Amino acid sequence: MNLASTVVLALAMSTDAFAAAVGKGAALQKPQFAEALRTGVIFGVIEALTPLIGWGLGITAAKYVVEWDHWIAFTLLGVLGLRMILAGLRNPEPVGSKPQSHSFWSLATTGFATSIDAMAVGVSLAFLNVNIIATAVAIGLATFAMVTLGVMLGRVLGVLAGKRAEVVGGFLLVGIGSYILFEHLTGLA
Repeated sequence: MNLASTVVLALAMSTDAFAAAVGKGAALQKPQFAEALRTGVIFGVIEALTPLIGWGLGITAAKYVVEWDHWIAFTLLGVLGLRMILAGLRNPEPVGSKPQSHSFWSLATTGFATSIDAMAVGVSLAFLNVNIIATAVAIGLATFAMVTLGVMLGRVLGVLAGKRAEVVGGFLLVGIGSYILFEHLTGLA
């Protein structure tokens, strides 16, 4: 795989995480750049590890990972999204009541849910002559950059949308999960 293919793959693997990060940023009270970096690091590390795990699973488990990855992503993103929607629909909270940051586990769960496709890609890369370490690092760095940018973009959208930004973010997560499921069930993936 050449450099251009690696870059395109890395950017493609980070798009789901970017969309989720916009929702995460919108749900926060004016997230600072440090919070965006923290979120980017968590998502980037997870996104870099999952293709390595997938690559390690290789031929023996490929059938199982590919058969279930879209259902796992759909379920995790759907549950997280519905929780955000319900939280956003509760009685309006006073200005400044949004959290300053998300918990590590909330970010890690969302990061994992958006990186399951990278695990499946890792499985397929096991059949190619690919430097998996370089590819995983590229995916992780692209995700780090895209998620950091997404959180900061969510900051702007959160100010514009107010409390309802959490509802929008929740719908984004449900939409991402539904699209992943749709892609796999229709063969578009």
